[in-house]
Amino acid sequence: MTSLTPLAYAALGLLAEAPMHPYEMFQLMLRRREDENVKVRPGTLYHQIGRLVDLGYAEQLGTAREGNRPERTTYAITDAGRDALLTGLRRMVAEPADEYPEFHLAVSHVDNLSDQDAVAALRARTEAIRARLEQYDEAATGLQAKGLAPRYWLDVSYVRAMLAAQLEWLTATADRIERGDVPWDGPALPTDTEPTSTSKDPTR
Repeated sequence: MTSLTPLAYAALGLLAEAPMHPYEMFQLMLRRREDENVKVRPGTLYHQIGRLVDLGYAEQLGTAREGNRPERTTYAITDAGRDALLTGLRRMVAEPADEYPEFHLAVSHVDNLSDQDAVAALRARTEAIRARLEQYDEAATGLQAKGLAPRYWLDVSYVRAMLAAQLEWLTATADRIERGDVPWDGPALPTDTEPTSTSKDPTR
């Protein structure tokens, strides 16, 4: 099966709900905060829709004009597109993927900072994560108020849970470094102070 980008899967997911034109899809993704999950711009979304059509995963239904706005083409998912979506979703949910986030790299080399700098950076990230967590709380509250079925915003609850876990780790780690529970000086590995040889003097 042809490999699809995350944005292509997001587009297929929207078309599985109902036929739409790309601009409508873009606006819906913003309202649902899906731009937090996948990088999306109108131009790249139009390109992905065109590729889905070429692959036979989507099809044009028709073109309409509203007022003085440009003509917009509505697209629908095909049976092949639905199969591709379901196959991709099963794989992505079931199989952990190798990802290389920048923060993991930074943490692996944070010992190059002074302990004060490390603590300051962790505290700053803590505040940034706390602000994002508040945004997701507001988003969840808004979605609940609109009565949107929970299955449509499981991603919001997932990201919120991950942010809460990050916040807990960041706070605890900064506290540990600040208290001196994580030694910031000395060798990377413990050094032996006693000889390790067990050989005996043959003359004795």
